[in-house]
Amino acid sequence: MPTTEFAVRPRRFAALVAVLLASLSLSFAADSAMAGDSVRSQSVRAIHAAGTTVRAVQRALGVSADGIYGRETRRAVRRFQRSHGLTVDGIAGPQTLAELGVTAHESSADPATILEWIAECESGGDPTMDTGNGYYGKYQFSRSTWRSMGGRGNPARASEGEQDRRAARLYRREGTKPWPVCGRKAKRQAGEQKK
Repeated sequence: MPTTEFAVRPRRFAALVAVLLASLSLSFAADSAMAGDSVRSQSVRAIHAAGTTVRAVQRALGVSADGIYGRETRRAVRRFQRSHGLTVDGIAGPQTLAELGVTAHESSADPATILEWIAECESGGDPTMDTGNGYYGKYQFSRSTWRSMGGRGNPARASEGEQDRRAARLYRREGTKPWPVCGRKAKRQAGEQKK
């Protein structure tokens, strides 16, 4: 009978090892899910504290705006953070939101005033500005952006009213993101004006 006892022990040992491995993998999966929830929770809290929405963040990131801070949104946030030299954690915190240009300051400020500040910064408010750098007009549109807003030809040759309308449409669609330097300055001015 000693042979049977030794034959049973390895099977029991193998079963015990299998149970332990299964338990560890379940524990790891639960930890991963909780970490994802933690990133999701922290991001959603930061987004709401900034006075904006998950959909606005998703639109700014160029991902489908379903209002759910899921895997696709976390990946897009990480890519954005990496490309903008921010801490890459997948959390849409205050720095990430500010870089994206989706803060409460932007949404509560008067769009016409923000666009006025952007135009002053970009071109000194001159609708005929053509510096030869590939950007044209009062808001320094690239030709591709101008066309995407329905414009034709050179933006610097369009009327000031047309440039204002197309800039307002672009601002409604993307916030200050198309004007990374001047948009940031305009948002800062709007924040200072509110105080």
